[in-house]
Amino acid sequence: MMEFNYWLLILFAILYEPIIGYFAFKKFILDVRENQRVRLKFYQQTMLGLWIPTIFIVLLALFTELSFQDIGLSFPTINTDSLGPFITYSVFVLAILYLIGLLYYSIGYQLSEKIRAKLEEAKQKEWDNVGFSEILPITSKEKKRWNYVSLTAGITEEVIYRGFLIFAFSYLFPDFSIWFVLLLSSLLFGLAHTYQGVRGVLQTTMVGVFFSILYIGIGSILPLMLLHFLIDYVAKLGDRPKPIN
Repeated sequence: MMEFNYWLLILFAILYEPIIGYFAFKKFILDVRENQRVRLKFYQQTMLGLWIPTIFIVLLALFTELSFQDIGLSFPTINTDSLGPFITYSVFVLAILYLIGLLYYSIGYQLSEKIRAKLEEAKQKEWDNVGFSEILPITSKEKKRWNYVSLTAGITEEVIYRGFLIFAFSYLFPDFSIWFVLLLSSLLFGLAHTYQGVRGVLQTTMVGVFFSILYIGIGSILPLMLLHFLIDYVAKLGDRPKPIN
């Protein structure tokens, strides 16, 4: 029964975001050009699609042999045995430097006109190049809801793609190396962003590898949730979306 539940969630990760989510986004792009209100509905659907499997995983941890520690919902403890001290500590250093950068820009955006102008200029260039700008918020209500989407992603994607999938692949395929398991879970994380195009999938896959290494090194997804949320939060700073005609 446990294996069935694990495979069910893996199948969900393979099909829902990469395929169903992709076509739902394509439909959303067409609809939002006619009716801006569908953006809020799309946000709601996105959050629902992430919380349902997350709640299912939590229920498994509550009522089956799967434990919260198995999925990384525990206090951090440094582990250098799985990936080696060099890789583990190197990723720690990169994560700390990245966190400092995120805090610098998030605080600086509020306090410094120079940093605010720099971020807004960079965002404007990004808006001219991305192929999924329709998803980003325009109105104050949408921006508020987008914060909930960011928080949802920070929590649920870490539970699903780091905590659960890494454990499930290791459990179902005990002969797989830890590196292969990390790559599998990271690839599914990347494919969950098919709406961003090939470049977006590759970028999020690499982010997934980085987060997975960090998770293996600290044995907890709790710090990753915070880092994930900060990345999404800083990414939206400076957004001044163009109206969609």
